[in-house]
Amino acid sequence: MALITAYWPLDAIIVFTSLLVAAYMYMTRKFNYWKKRGVFEITPTPFLGNFGDSFFMRTSSAEFIKSLYDQTKGLAYAGFYIFDKPYLLVRDPELVKHVLVKDFNVFSDKHSRADDKRDRLGYANVFMMKNPAWKFVRGKLSPIFTSGKLKKMFDLMLVIADDLEKHLESLHLEGNGKILELKDLAANVTTDMISTTAFGLRVNSLADPNNAFRAAGRKIFDYSLSRSFNFLTIFFFPQFVDYIHPKFFGAEVTRFLRSAFWDVINHRTESGEKRNDLIDLLIELREKHKGEEVDGFKFEGDDLLSQAAVFFSGGFETSSTTTAFTLYELALNPEIQKTLRKEIHEALEKTEGKITYEMVTTLPYLDMVISETLRKYPPLGFLDRLAGADYKVPNSDLVIEKGTPIYISMIGMHYDPEYFPEPEKYDPLRFSDEVKRSRPSFTYFPFGEGPHICIGMRLGLIQSKLAVIQFLKDHEFSVCEKTPIPMVLDPKGLTTTSKEGIYLNVRTTTTVGG
Repeated sequence: MALITAYWPLDAIIVFTSLLVAAYMYMTRKFNYWKKRGVFEITPTPFLGNFGDSFFMRTSSAEFIKSLYDQTKGLAYAGFYIFDKPYLLVRDPELVKHVLVKDFNVFSDKHSRADDKRDRLGYANVFMMKNPAWKFVRGKLSPIFTSGKLKKMFDLMLVIADDLEKHLESLHLEGNGKILELKDLAANVTTDMISTTAFGLRVNSLADPNNAFRAAGRKIFDYSLSRSFNFLTIFFFPQFVDYIHPKFFGAEVTRFLRSAFWDVINHRTESGEKRNDLIDLLIELREKHKGEEVDGFKFEGDDLLSQAAVFFSGGFETSSTTTAFTLYELALNPEIQKTLRKEIHEALEKTEGKITYEMVTTLPYLDMVISETLRKYPPLGFLDRLAGADYKVPNSDLVIEKGTPIYISMIGMHYDPEYFPEPEKYDPLRFSDEVKRSRPSFTYFPFGEGPHICIGMRLGLIQSKLAVIQFLKDHEFSVCEKTPIPMVLDPKGLTTTSKEGIYLNVRTTTTVGG
């Protein structure tokens, strides 16, 4: 005889159904959270909330947040759910300003989190860490990005730019040219740039695209199912980090970076060589703050190395993405390409053919082009924050409870026709001084905004601009049969990445203006 009825199969059905009902009740118990607070909420689905398409990697993380933005047009904010947990989408520019700047003391931490015990390289870097350690570390790292330091770095970047010129010459792109995949080629360039400027390493990715550092970089942003799930956990449901134990850089790359950067630090310490780069700064901080601890952080061990690791990964990926997408859009818009090449040629005539720091940082049309690329393809298409205390939303009765995750759709705002008419159109003139003045603030922020703005923003822009100049000054880019039109982003990607690569036809040209 069975436990409940006379039949074991019937007992099994009853037990299974009861467990399913109990799970359903448990996972939907919070689904009226936002309605009770008078906040419009996007209707959730049991068990997954609003997160189904992103969880099953049918859409990218940035596009998931953008879809929420698009569904809530006209609202200052809206509620949504990841699994059973309530999250808040902030979409009003003035409220975005409060979250990112005015009330930063309440929203100083990101919601995303790596494993602080098993993944210190992922947890303790300046991009991921929490206050008060974040404020301490951020302040200590900022001196590496002064104008004087950037000018010295630029001289090292020029060496890599020369390597790129020689590499393109070796491909024999005369006549009709050849089809090249630009995302990986651009990443080879920026990997070499960040390696020499920050770590004093000549890794020569252009000559050897499979060297250890370039291979490690590919693995960090290899959006396999496991890597993508690691990033989803860290950035969207970090409450499970302590159970799933994802690695921010990946387990294999973490071991490589730990070994490689210790080798660099130890060599620099023993040799006494000084380059005034990131490695020198880390060595200096280790000596200056020996024995000092801020909220569990120390300038030693993995906590020290984590800064090198995040500068390496962020330093090559964001710049290469911006470079490749710029060349893609210029291929689609040949008149814009001609205008930019003409500006570059005119500037080179004034400097007798030499690319200078002043040229790269002051060309107005180049700046507009890069800005428009970053509007359409920001490297990370969303921002996340965590309410550190109960917070009353200005001019509202809503109180955001402590611990509530806050998300801002960067791509949503960048593609909002209210701020950027015809948002799918690539139009650098959106960033003329006159148009910028007419646009509301906090509707364009490709590097974030406020105290958490990307610490390496200026370095990243210089790398991208220099690479675009070197690619474009003697070469014409056009679409080919392999060019992805329209652009389809990798649905498994955390960062903005083309699903099929960026293939363009590249042809040598010596005609001024294209």
